[in-house]
Amino acid sequence: MAEGNSLTQGPTPADAPDAGGVRSVQRAMEIMSLLTESRPSVTIREIVDSTGLAKTTVIRLVQTLEQNGLLWATSHGYTAGPGLWRWAHLANRSWEVPPETRHLMRDLAATHRETVNLYVTRDISRVCVAQEESPQALRHVVRVGDELPMWAGASSKVLLRDAPPALLARVAASSPWGQSHVATLRVWLDDATAAGFATSDGERESGLSAVAVAVTGRSGRVVAALCLSGPTMRFTPERVAEFVESLKVAAARMSETGFDHPLAR
Repeated sequence: MAEGNSLTQGPTPADAPDAGGVRSVQRAMEIMSLLTESRPSVTIREIVDSTGLAKTTVIRLVQTLEQNGLLWATSHGYTAGPGLWRWAHLANRSWEVPPETRHLMRDLAATHRETVNLYVTRDISRVCVAQEESPQALRHVVRVGDELPMWAGASSKVLLRDAPPALLARVAASSPWGQSHVATLRVWLDDATAAGFATSDGERESGLSAVAVAVTGRSGRVVAALCLSGPTMRFTPERVAEFVESLKVAAARMSETGFDHPLAR
């Protein structure tokens, strides 16, 4: 190409001014995510090995996180910093379910001795926003904040009641059966809507059963699913009938008082 006629190529998305910033934020989040209950602190070497980042990059990111109080240097490595306390307090106040809802869930767990969960929808997943564990040794436990798939499970059948076709298609696509699962989902939703509750037996985990009912908002749309879950051997037809009646009463009370949660808006 003759001199003077060459074209100067503009920055690609990866070279854009803010791309480096986004990348840095993502890398910082990767470092923070290395901290868990079983690993409360990490060393620079462990961060380098886990992330594959250069040591100089890791040191720069760790120093920035430490300066902002998100990490704290100890003799054993870096642990969660005091700056997270403010965010944790804010998150706890924002995401905590209403006291009335918590009280109703405790009563259900005490009466039926099975785990009580409250789920809301987040895109194609359901998120556990509250739980009261069964007092029995053999029980089903999902941690608050856990995201579970929506292609199976009693709670999913309740939460998807008002779902548009496009969402059902995306949920089906995420399932082991692909798009053909849409037909099954529609049958499940129709059955759950007609019955006023949904059940599941080993659909996602072998030996696990659940019963769920809808918590509705002022518009009548489903905003959450209230669920009892536990070992299939304890979910006899007689007990399931008892669960359904108690769940319906509790869910109606939650709906009346107004269930409020960020993900349910």
